[in-house]
Amino acid sequence: MTSPLPLAAAGDLARSVRQAGIDGLVVTETSRSAYLTCGAAAVAAPGLDLLTGIAVAFPRSPMVTAAEAWELAEASDGHFRLGLGTQVRAHVERRYASEFAPPGPRLKEYVQAVRACFRAFAGEEKLDFQGRWWQMNLLPGQWAPGKIAQPAPAIDIAAVNPWMLRMAGEVADGVHVHPLNSPTYLRETALPNIAEGARAAGRSPEEIQLIVPCFTVVGDTDEERARWREMARMQVSFYGSTPNYAFIFEQLGHDGTTERVREKQKAGDIAGMAACIDDDLLSHFVVDSDWDGAAAAISARYRGIAARVVLYFGAMDRANLDRWGEVARRLA
Repeated sequence: MTSPLPLAAAGDLARSVRQAGIDGLVVTETSRSAYLTCGAAAVAAPGLDLLTGIAVAFPRSPMVTAAEAWELAEASDGHFRLGLGTQVRAHVERRYASEFAPPGPRLKEYVQAVRACFRAFAGEEKLDFQGRWWQMNLLPGQWAPGKIAQPAPAIDIAAVNPWMLRMAGEVADGVHVHPLNSPTYLRETALPNIAEGARAAGRSPEEIQLIVPCFTVVGDTDEERARWREMARMQVSFYGSTPNYAFIFEQLGHDGTTERVREKQKAGDIAGMAACIDDDLLSHFVVDSDWDGAAAAISARYRGIAARVVLYFGAMDRANLDRWGEVARRLA
């Protein structure tokens, strides 16, 4: 996983990841465009899987998103997956000056609109999408990107709560699971709700890929592992401050954690936020191992659940990319 980078740096990272033997990059969208980072990576490292994880949907027209994804599918020779998400209301409304509510139904329609664009680009049908929030029925030939040799990109969405997971099962090809995930959450919340949505749409649950970020606490010395452990503790507290995610802690018998974290957050006490996540709670969210045992530890947690495991700290740990490549080969 990486945040978007200056384009030259994105190319350098992509080459390093490819040379290490890691399958791909998941690009978040923060201060820069995830699509441009994926484009630079596609040129620099052919064959690398590239995923937006996620690109913010609502500020862009579905046509704009579809056109960018179509070009990236072609540039990457079919190695691009379009990951979409809602972001949060404040960013969508106050940073992007776009409409947000209702986020779940709006994202569902957005995915359907993007797929309609893909079909029109490929010449499979005339563009005529009539939804509640988006209507599109004009695509003259000279404005259409035209059929490409690669299939239309897969569309993955970010989902946390049961409604969004069921919706993903209905309309998406994959789910970007939130970094605040535990085996309990994956088994009791993510998988059953995705399966329910898939079956309701007449699909097999096996069609939907789970793309799961992993906080890794890996090293051969206590000092190495302590560094990543404290970084993971900070991230769990940061994500856990969101009220909608409180149920993830409650599933683990740690009721009230989100409230305690939010109290520290409101006081500006960042260290206090992290201190709310004790070692027992943290253990549910991290893979903790030495290097020799890392592949086995990741496999034990995610095999049979995740189609793709994403190193949350991967871009921060470039000095160990070759070691992570060896872990990847063992997992394969």
